[in-house]
Amino acid sequence: MGVADFLEFALAVLLIELTPGPNMGWLAALSATAGRRAGLAATLGIAIGLACNALFAALGLATLLAAEPGWQRGLRVAGVLLMLGLAWTTWREDAAPVEPQGARGLARARDARNAFAAGLALNLLNPKAVLFFVAVVPPFLHGHTPGLGLAMALAAVSVGIATAIHLAIVVGASRAEARLAAGGQVRRVRRALALVMAAMGAWMALGLLG
Repeated sequence: MGVADFLEFALAVLLIELTPGPNMGWLAALSATAGRRAGLAATLGIAIGLACNALFAALGLATLLAAEPGWQRGLRVAGVLLMLGLAWTTWREDAAPVEPQGARGLARARDARNAFAAGLALNLLNPKAVLFFVAVVPPFLHGHTPGLGLAMALAAVSVGIATAIHLAIVVGASRAEARLAAGGQVRRVRRALALVMAAMGAWMALGLLG
C-alpha cells in the first residue's frame, strides 16, 4: 500500500466523518448542555471505541461478527441497555436540590464519567461501527490482506481524523454551555442531557427492528 493509497484512504475517512451522524449530533448536544469537560471525556470514549473496533477488524473478529447476526444483536442490546441506564442515572441525579458550588463540581465529574462510558458504548457496542473497517479498508488494499502493522496504521489514520473532527465540535458547541446554564437553568440543562442520551439509546434500538 503506497503513499497515494494512504492519502486516498484518509480522504475517504474524512468525507465519511464529515457526514452528519450520531457521534457528531450527540457530541454537539452533550458539549452544549454539560460543558467541554464532558465533551472531551466523550471524545476519549469514542476514540477508544474506534481503536478497539480497528483492532477487532485486524484480528478478523469483525468479519466473524458480520457472519453472526445473533452476535450483532447481542452487542446492540447491550449498548441500548447501557445508554438508557446512563440516561436514567443522569435524570435521577438531578432529582434533589443541591448546594450550587460543590454540587456543580460533582455533577460535572459525573457528567464526564457518564459521557466517557456513553461514547465508548456508542461505538464499541454498535455493530455498524465495528464493521466500518470491513467495509472501508478493502478497496485500498487491491485484494491483499493487511498485516497487523498496516491495519493499525490505517486505524491510526481513521481514529486521528475522527478525533480531530470531534474535538472541533466539542470546542465549538461548549461555548454555548455558559449561556444555556445561566439564569438557574442547570436542572433543565441536565435533564436535556438525559433526554439526549435516551434518544441515542432509542436510535441504537432501531437497529433491532431491522
